[in-house]
Amino acid sequence: MRIAIMGAGGIGGYYGAKLAASGNEVAFITRGEHLRALQARGLSLVGPGGDIVLPQVEATDDPSSIAPVDVVLFCVKLFDTEDAARAIAPLLEQGGVCISLQNGVDGQHRIGAVLGADRVLGGLAFVSALIEAPGIVRYNSANPSIQFGEADGAESSRAQRLREACASAGFGAEIVGDIRAAQWLKFIGLSTNAALTSLARKPAGVVYHDPDLLALARAGFAEAAAVAHAQGITLPADIVEVLVRRHQRFPADMYASMYHDLARGKRLELESLSGLIVRSGRELGVPTPVHAMAYACLKPYLHGSQS
Repeated sequence: MRIAIMGAGGIGGYYGAKLAASGNEVAFITRGEHLRALQARGLSLVGPGGDIVLPQVEATDDPSSIAPVDVVLFCVKLFDTEDAARAIAPLLEQGGVCISLQNGVDGQHRIGAVLGADRVLGGLAFVSALIEAPGIVRYNSANPSIQFGEADGAESSRAQRLREACASAGFGAEIVGDIRAAQWLKFIGLSTNAALTSLARKPAGVVYHDPDLLALARAGFAEAAAVAHAQGITLPADIVEVLVRRHQRFPADMYASMYHDLARGKRLELESLSGLIVRSGRELGVPTPVHAMAYACLKPYLHGSQS
């Protein structure tokens, strides 16, 4: 398959390296020092499941310079969604599809508003990864995977082709019938984890084992779940305890990606995480005090440490 990775940071770098190593034609779209390193030295992937060194990769900051592709894995930060969607439009001219692997629950809808809903599938990335240095991506997950699905729940041929490519690349891939519910299931945990590891400046090994922080986590999970229920999303009845157990099994040194952005003085995805929960709660009449507190406390860093 011909695959473009839009946003070749930790997430995109991991999946792109695996897909390239298994024989797919992969082009990485990124910028800055990371782009220059990819062009000069290739990409190195380092982590517990084994390392991959790709001495030469196709990398650019201009999506229009890449021939049309079969699949775009869309891995940009949520605040860059619309601009990035416009930039990849030429890549889909011959019937290609965009898979959103972004953190939130509204990415594919925002991309679809630019490219057309029929060109976009919702997706989920299950890997902890970051750029350790330009040209080097480190991942910390033992068994990374992705999920994706059509809006109507159909198991389409284009989804099947991507699943087969992922399986050949050595990571799990599942076509999900109700991708919206699957996204909310992850988002409830992700948004709360982002809020608490960022506020506490401490990893999962502290946040989910300290009784006071754990109480905040339970409340944050419950608030986000209540917002999902109010929108008609079907979730397990014991969703809060399921998420508590899951997060207590996280590697002790794991932080949410938003914490790493905060620590580096970068722009935050806050508006599409706790911010989305707070806004949706207000619209639906659902109280969200934990996420409102997190949003208020982190908002001064929304545009980076200089804001």
